[in-house]
Amino acid sequence: MIEVLYFARLREQLDCPGEGIDPAGLQSVADLIGRLRVRGGAWEEVFAGDQPVLVAVNQEMADPARALRDGDEVAFFPPVTGG
Repeated sequence: MIEVLYFARLREQLDCPGEGIDPAGLQSVADLIGRLRVRGGAWEEVFAGDQPVLVAVNQEMADPARALRDGDEVAFFPPVTGG
């Protein structure tokens, strides 16, 4: 199982703090994003690429090409600015 967490506005838009996803057929973060997008609605909106979404795998920043394995933790969150 891959533990997927959603933070900040993503959590609000998706109305979901996190979930476990079966890793079967998932080779990379890009594959996971594709699986989430096909859910449609807010999922398509969040992961369509129109708005910036950052990803971390096992608490390390990652890009869509990052390989995934069973037991990984994947976190999606918007860019954060401060001042």
